[in-house]
Amino acid sequence: MDSLISAAARALAAGDLLGALKRVALRDDAPALALRGIAMARLGDFARAKDLLRRAQRAFGPREAVARARIIVAEAEIALVSRDLSFPKRTLAAARATLAARGDALNAAHAGYLEIRRLLLIGRLDEAERMLADLDPAPFPPALRVGHELVVAGIAMRRLRTRPAREAVARARDAAGRSGIAALAAEVEATAQSLTAPAARLIARGSERPLLLEEVEALMASKALVVDACRYVVRGSGTTVALTRRPVLFALARALGEAWPNDVSRSELIARAFRGKHADESHRARLRVEIGRLRRALRPLAELSATPDGFVLKPRGPREIAVLALPVDEDHAEVLAFLADGEAWSSSALSVALGASQRTVQRALDTLAASGKVQSVGRARARRWMTPPVPGFTTTLLLPAPLPNG
Repeated sequence: MDSLISAAARALAAGDLLGALKRVALRDDAPALALRGIAMARLGDFARAKDLLRRAQRAFGPREAVARARIIVAEAEIALVSRDLSFPKRTLAAARATLAARGDALNAAHAGYLEIRRLLLIGRLDEAERMLADLDPAPFPPALRVGHELVVAGIAMRRLRTRPAREAVARARDAAGRSGIAALAAEVEATAQSLTAPAARLIARGSERPLLLEEVEALMASKALVVDACRYVVRGSGTTVALTRRPVLFALARALGEAWPNDVSRSELIARAFRGKHADESHRARLRVEIGRLRRALRPLAELSATPDGFVLKPRGPREIAVLALPVDEDHAEVLAFLADGEAWSSSALSVALGASQRTVQRALDTLAASGKVQSVGRARARRWMTPPVPGFTTTLLLPAPLPNG
């Protein structure tokens, strides 16, 4: 490796992107193309970065396996940042194995973190934790240690473990300071802010208020019966009833939970569960059927009793009923929660992250676009959706439940 390439690599590692580009801007050999591609990616020009990395991949010979594997890792990182969740996992796993076998432990670890971050983004926490357990951060330089600690914090936040999340953020802040890279410090501070922003709303006894992460954690540890509208479940005393794929039952449970200790009229339940349709005898008959199904589903946690006007939910034992809702009460709030991270998402990536059909996601995007809440750029497969971040809205804290397929 010649002196200019070495100097550009050092500048890139230190976060001096323009310094790196100055040294290799006029060169078209494989190492220079790769460095230019990585620098352009960090500057946000993903299209140019992808082109440069593809050219570098072709320029490296078949015997330069390590260099080619490093480019695959760079391409995977661009795909993750640009929310292209279709990047082949096997390709990244093979590149990681090549790097580990050839002694490039740091880049192999970086590839592992990219896999973990993708799993974290789509809510597969168990797999992310298993992969994280196999990585020892002790020998990592400060920049890679930042990535490790942010992954630890992300998992802890989604597991509603406030103290481990704060400790991981503190370690990440220290590592970012030692790295001297401003972009890493900014990423750490963005994560830290999410610990002081509303994570959800509590609706109980006719009133509502925002909750921080630690308050959500305390609510989940309490004896209260919680109707969780962030994950479409009802939980209490260690028992969880999942209603993710039963949207009508969950709509009924939420309406009853919000009204507790009062009852809810039959007409209001029909409006909430059947999307505001005018109540006729067929709807009342369907309501009786769905109430019966909900009564059976919630039997371990609560009783569902008829009243002269409607129905009332009664928890088993002396406990409160509370509804945990997303921080903003919007139609298609699950989609907005992902778009509010400021990144540009494709409908296919949102489909993967939400666990919903692409048709359902596209309908939600079209509705939000018609009301001016989201906007798109590009066409066909290159089309991406985005929205400005909502101030004070923790977008990565409580992963939304999958949307009901439509």
